[in-house]
Amino acid sequence: MTNNRLAPPSSDLIRADVERAFAEDIGSGDATADLLPAEALASATLTCREEAVMAGIDWFDASFRRLDPDVQIDWSVRDGDRVQAGAVICRLRGRARPMVSAERTALNFLQLLSATATTTAAYVAAVAGTGVRVLDTRKTVPGLRLAQKYAVRCGGGHNHRVGLYDAILVKENHIIAAGGIRAAAEAARRLHPSLLLEIEVENLDELSQALEAGADRIMLDNFTLPLMREAVSIAKGRAELEISGNVDLSTIGEYAHTGVDYISVGALTKHVRAVDLSLRLQLD
Repeated sequence: MTNNRLAPPSSDLIRADVERAFAEDIGSGDATADLLPAEALASATLTCREEAVMAGIDWFDASFRRLDPDVQIDWSVRDGDRVQAGAVICRLRGRARPMVSAERTALNFLQLLSATATTTAAYVAAVAGTGVRVLDTRKTVPGLRLAQKYAVRCGGGHNHRVGLYDAILVKENHIIAAGGIRAAAEAARRLHPSLLLEIEVENLDELSQALEAGADRIMLDNFTLPLMREAVSIAKGRAELEISGNVDLSTIGEYAHTGVDYISVGALTKHVRAVDLSLRLQLD
């Protein structure tokens, strides 16, 4: 798969993720793995026990190679691929001790990120044909935001802002503290003129204020379907519209047909259930 959207974070970031994970898991050493003969070699087969969209292969590989640089890892899938239940997706061969020490960390990364990709793919499928882009949010696992946002892309979704630094999202408390929508927008343009300016609104009056203030994108927070449609009619050609709040697989299809541009879904990264993977080892 040669889609630039699927380019993972830098290898330095992936290695840092793996180092943090090993620091909390292995610590001063794997006391159980010490029971194995130091020279023992092993092979392992990785099976996906349920239908899923893969993400996190680079983290999986980095985990095993951190402890055994010579380990052989052969994949039959790539990130972004959908696999069926029971599919053998990877085979490994290397030293047994580091293989069993790295197993849990490697699987944790792959299970979590594939879960994010799989959840995202379900939401993307629910809006197929509407032109709506499904966005993630900042509701990510602390320390793994770039990894999860990469997994969202593997599932066909799109990234919202990465953090508080690369776009402006003026929400209710910002509006109150700034003295109103116009005051907040004017300060945003003065201080950060190159950043996207998005304003969250809770009713049509605030929508009009955000449009008059020149927002690039407006987030409709907990709007009803009729109000969403009216907002689309009002804002057409003036600003992009994003829906947020009360979004799940039972509602996103209806929301997408209102004509908005984006729908942001916190569940892509915070309500995920790990994909069921099994790594079975045998001594050579």
